[in-house]
Amino acid sequence: MKSRRFLVIAAWVAACVLAIFAIHTPRSFAQSSGALAKAQAAFDQAQQDYLQGKYDEAAKGFEDAYGARNFPQFLYNAGAAYHMKGKKTSDTVAYTKAVELYKRYLAEDPQATDKAKVEKAIAVLEAEIKRLAALPVVAVGSGSGSGSGSGSGSAAPPTPVAPSAEVQSLGEVKVRGLVVIESEPQNATIYLDDKKRGAFATTPWSGSLDGEHKIIIEKKGFKISESSIQADPSKLFVLKAVMSEEGYLGWVEFASNIEKSEIYMDDKTIGSIGRTPFAQNIKPGKHTFYISSEGYDEYKQELEILPGQTYTVKADLHGTPIGKINVQGLGIEDSAIWVDGQRLCERGPCLKSVPQGDHTIEVRRSGYKTYVRRVSIQAKTETQVKVALAPEPSRSDAVVAYILAAGFTGGGIYLGLQANKYRDDLTSEIKAGTPPPDSNDPRFLKGKIFAIAADVSYGLGALTALGAIYYTFRDKGSPSTGLIDVRALAILPQLGPNYAGIGMETHW
Repeated sequence: MKSRRFLVIAAWVAACVLAIFAIHTPRSFAQSSGALAKAQAAFDQAQQDYLQGKYDEAAKGFEDAYGARNFPQFLYNAGAAYHMKGKKTSDTVAYTKAVELYKRYLAEDPQATDKAKVEKAIAVLEAEIKRLAALPVVAVGSGSGSGSGSGSGSAAPPTPVAPSAEVQSLGEVKVRGLVVIESEPQNATIYLDDKKRGAFATTPWSGSLDGEHKIIIEKKGFKISESSIQADPSKLFVLKAVMSEEGYLGWVEFASNIEKSEIYMDDKTIGSIGRTPFAQNIKPGKHTFYISSEGYDEYKQELEILPGQTYTVKADLHGTPIGKINVQGLGIEDSAIWVDGQRLCERGPCLKSVPQGDHTIEVRRSGYKTYVRRVSIQAKTETQVKVALAPEPSRSDAVVAYILAAGFTGGGIYLGLQANKYRDDLTSEIKAGTPPPDSNDPRFLKGKIFAIAADVSYGLGALTALGAIYYTFRDKGSPSTGLIDVRALAILPQLGPNYAGIGMETHW
């Protein structure tokens, strides 16, 4: 008897434990993989029925799929089926069911990206229901005779009427596919295509995707899962990642006071591994982490990563006031932009951040005059420089002057040699004791004339050479110019469907 009581008590305790476990087990775990398979089978059949115009069967199939796995998208598809039936047959009952299902869809997914579009469809269909109800009806009866008292009849609308222009404007409604991403264990982080873009969602997740994507699933202490999917907007696709434990890795969580700061590990030339906030498994060993954001001093930390351990890298970035410089202009695509002797952009247009203060800007282009300007950059401003480069002038006048200078100098040399020749001849005769018999020997006059002519040629050559040098280095023609416009950059909070943060707004 005691043994029997013990068995009863043990069974009662076991039942209580199972009940408590069932209460505290996450809903997604309680739903078996068989339920998901049932939902997929119902979805596939409903999709075929929809394409064949069997709207009642399609709607029931989508509702069955929702009964197996309550994804809101199934409710939308059921509503779409009734929507199309109402449009084809002017059936107010079908329109009413479509409105009910659309409303349930929005109640289940209040953050739906198509909320405004669905709300518009609801309003249009409700107006269409009222319009159809106000149409005159005819009696459809059976029996013989033509008298008013013969046969029996019932009120019914005439043959289907054309939908209103508002219903027509909604277009052909198409059912939607669904992508389901699950993992074991759950609450893993999902990255779409690239981890640098930040976390996309956490498992379990369901929603719409289109095209080919790389799905990265990661969770602390588990091996990372990577898969490629080809999402079809008309089908149900299920991705379930079973992640094995990865005890030999360490887990590092990154954060900074400036959101979306770039994170680098060991070698910065490889590129960032992500943006704050961020977390991932890291192989054991000594690693150097860098966290930086434009306009802030870089944060650096070294860590010795041990297997199975969790680490936190939190950067407190301190900024240097910065402004932006924006260099534009005709032909800027072939120009290099330099700031303070350092190349800022290989080619324009050039929009870069620079520290607050005075800077020297140079815009260089082959065959054009260099534009040089000293500008003062203020914090939270954008200094726009519109440059107009002037072409380098021709130096043909300098070339002609050099040629003339060479000609005059050459002529001076020749004349000087002739003067020296007469002088040397006369000197030789005097030394030989045979001086010229007449002091009016023409060689004296010719020597003087050649000497004077040589001096004049040398003088002209020197003056022409100076002119050539002047023509070479003089700044001929209009200089390169630039217009400077300073605009304020206001930092404002921004909120989007997939992010929250701050942004810059320009005023001028």
